[in-house]
Amino acid sequence: MLHERLRVYKESVQLAEGLSKEGATWPRGFGYLLDQLRRAMASVVLNTAEGNARKSRCERRRFFEIARASVAEVAACLDLGCAFGIMKRVQTDSYKSQLSHVSRMLWGLIR
Repeated sequence: MLHERLRVYKESVQLAEGLSKEGATWPRGFGYLLDQLRRAMASVVLNTAEGNARKSRCERRRFFEIARASVAEVAACLDLGCAFGIMKRVQTDSYKSQLSHVSRMLWGLIR
């Protein structure tokens, strides 16, 4: 599949795996936030793949823009994890740095 060649796709899948493992260590009672985090990260990966499969530039851009918006949602979930005391600021900042990199790559595909 062509999307598997995209660096942004590969890095998003790796990030999703890391975030899922991180979330599995969260205490009980935060399942709703973990579910939202996983769904948002899945949206990044899935919309990147679908956008890359579209024929028209306009369609591709739309899916990459949705993926980029989902990156912002993941970052917000991480901010809440930090605010709720289930993640340390250092962890949050590290993941957000990776998210920023993914966002920049998506922006490159949008332009």
